[in-house]
Amino acid sequence: MLAPIARIKVALNGSRRPGDHPRLPCTPAELAASARDAVAAGAEAVHLHPRNPDGRESLDPADVGAAVAAVRGACPSTPVGVTTGLWITGRDVGARQRALDAWAGLPPVHLPDFASVNVAEPGFTGVAGTLRALGVAVEAGVWTVEDASALSIVDDLPRVLVEIMSPATDALAVLARLDEAGVRGERLLHGEGELCWPMVALAGRLGLPTRIGLEDTLTGPGGGPVSGNADLVRHALSVWSSS
Repeated sequence: MLAPIARIKVALNGSRRPGDHPRLPCTPAELAASARDAVAAGAEAVHLHPRNPDGRESLDPADVGAAVAAVRGACPSTPVGVTTGLWITGRDVGARQRALDAWAGLPPVHLPDFASVNVAEPGFTGVAGTLRALGVAVEAGVWTVEDASALSIVDDLPRVLVEIMSPATDALAVLARLDEAGVRGERLLHGEGELCWPMVALAGRLGLPTRIGLEDTLTGPGGGPVSGNADLVRHALSVWSSS
């Protein structure tokens, strides 16, 4: 059972390239240190994008296992999740599925507690089924009202990520459609880039958990630089609580 998040999940690195921020974590050791600091600052769950030795995003079981085990060692009581983004395999659905199938060979301590799966990407159902068979909870990534409607056929989702990427997307309309479609599971609302901080504030007003981290933004709510993920978590807690 995936523990609910009351306020903040930290997204440590995303698809950012090494060098995009001085404290962007990529290696297992860097991810562990950044996660530990973010959890100490108030993050209740950790989301990360594993990397291979060249710093590129990876779904290879060795890379996923190394990243998850390192973060879990640093934050033993905090749920750890990863991406399953289709772009990582060059949008090759079969290659992604084969990579995830290979996670079955990982020891339990190297398996994530949860993984995000984007509804708009081909292969959603197969990926969700594989994760469930592994005992990994599924977070459904919903970007639009249409994505929310598509989830009406999916049962047993512990969490839905309402991810606002475009100013043209109405977050309240997406949330309403999830309710109308009878989609169960916790809602987590967040944005990226210029929409990051407005969505943190909206989540606070609605009493929903949110997400923050170097994956989503490199600046604080006033546009100034931040020292890293822990700094972003502290800012987000202040914005969320005062909204």
